Amino acid sequence: MRSDPLTIGPTEMLADAQAVMQREGIRQLPVIDNGALVGILTERNLREHMGYLASTRVDGAMIEQVLTIASTTPAIDAARILLDRKINALPVVDDSRLIGIVTRSDLLRLVIQFLERGAGA
Repeated sequence: MRSDPLTIGPTEMLADAQAVMQREGIRQLPVIDNGALVGILTERNLREHMGYLASTRVDGAMIEQVLTIASTTPAIDAARILLDRKINALPVVDDSRLIGIVTRSDLLRLVIQFLERGAGA
């Protein structure tokens, strides 16, 4: 899990979100309004609005029904959710507060670490 992920507000423009995503090398941004997770914005959402990024607000493109996990959710369960739902990221929420995000890349890094340790033994 990556703690304290970058976020964006629902009233910001997609062009701003795209700039953040490109600069930081990330493919999704949790959308926060008044401290609460209200959506997630992905690269796919941006592609669907190409040509209108400067004039479209985040809340006009974001996914509102966000699947989340708790910080206590085992990595294997997170991996199963990502595969089963064919999604790339899961916001981590505890007590209604976004505390992190788990991505497919994070889980692949974990697999690599596990395999490297096993190969060295």
